[in-house]
Amino acid sequence: MPRPRFSTLAAACATALATALLGPATGAHAGSTAAQYSGTLSDGATWIAETPARWNGTLLLFSHGFGPTTAADAPSPGARQALLDAGYALTGSSYDPNGSMWALDSAERDQFAALTAFRRQVGTPTRVISVGQSMGGLVNARIARDGAGRVDGALGLCGLVAGGVDLDNYQLDAEYTLATFFDPADADALVNLDSQAAGGALADRLTNAVEAAQQTPTGRARIALAGAYLNLADWAPGQQPPARGDFAGQEQQQYAWLAQGLLHFIVPARWSVEQSADGNTSWNKGVDYTGLLRESTHAKQVESLYRDAGLDLRADLNHLTRGADITADPKAVAHLKQTSTAGQGLAVPLLDIHTIADQLVPVEQESAFAARVRRAGDSALLRQAYVARQSHCNFTTAEVVAGLHAVEHRLDTGHWGDSATAAQLQHGADELGLDGAAFTDYRPSRLSGTR
Repeated sequence: MPRPRFSTLAAACATALATALLGPATGAHAGSTAAQYSGTLSDGATWIAETPARWNGTLLLFSHGFGPTTAADAPSPGARQALLDAGYALTGSSYDPNGSMWALDSAERDQFAALTAFRRQVGTPTRVISVGQSMGGLVNARIARDGAGRVDGALGLCGLVAGGVDLDNYQLDAEYTLATFFDPADADALVNLDSQAAGGALADRLTNAVEAAQQTPTGRARIALAGAYLNLADWAPGQQPPARGDFAGQEQQQYAWLAQGLLHFIVPARWSVEQSADGNTSWNKGVDYTGLLRESTHAKQVESLYRDAGLDLRADLNHLTRGADITADPKAVAHLKQTSTAGQGLAVPLLDIHTIADQLVPVEQESAFAARVRRAGDSALLRQAYVARQSHCNFTTAEVVAGLHAVEHRLDTGHWGDSATAAQLQHGADELGLDGAAFTDYRPSRLSGTR
């Protein structure tokens, strides 16, 4: 079976309601249970909206994830229907379609513009809650920081809340490790990609090298080292979570993510980030790879597999440190920091929900985000909750709706109480009688690769 090539996993979560109308906003479309609206913003972005027959007054402003810049207003078709049935109105924009799929230059602005267009075309909501998924979770966190007076609260789903700079750097650490040991010809070709196709070809070569390396104990130890730098989950689809001390089983499941095409998403996606920032945004010159491994939750796993393979871990780490000479474009980094970071503060309450085995946006991003919010003095506004499941954005409709109800509780009462605890979220999801839930008490480890 051929490996999956670059695909837009976040786009698969978008609804089929997206439109690409030109000119001024249109009126409500006839022949549908929900009234549907759409239009075009000043930068060419499109927006869509839906209102149920009996609107409860709350508008959900949805920020979609990385992928084609197509308007979406809900995280999944199931969530869309459940939310409309419950009386919520929905809206969201495409972001600017004229640039990169890493559309952080325009996303926040376009979301606020979609909100303005909704008010003008449809009506004034009594409450606005921002909802964001994946890359849209980063947009959502920025809206929660900047949206005072425009939004009342926020719900983040599998959000890329550590931001673009950290994302590019820890992914570079992993790719550099794989190339150094398995594909040396590409060790100097990991950044400044010429095109998405070039990124796809690089992902092919790296994946082929990983598949070959998996056949030996030495290769498996070094794959685990790269996985540690990638913050790669060790629980893969269709499998049971490995035991805490089952280091070989952990590596096998990390390898499963890589063999199933993970690099074919993250490597070409780097091109989109570089395109947005107009230059390379990641670097490893001066990085101490020994210290970097020490920060990882997978350090013991790596040490064990190296011992089993009879391989000198210290020598490999020193080799990585000596060879680390990739530098970034300072202007590109500054641009990415300006457009693609969050956590500097919160203006409204935010609940983030994350699966604990997310291969694309590691759950450890939540610890980095929480630390930044804490330094800003806004921890009282933030709550984070976790779902015991594998895969990126792999939420049930019940989990999404229960999270929304927890945000509403915070807005109604002025305090979180126990509404965002795993037990209460699970109880609320179960009461919905939808498709189940798996909330769990969990604390993510530190995010590796932050500079």
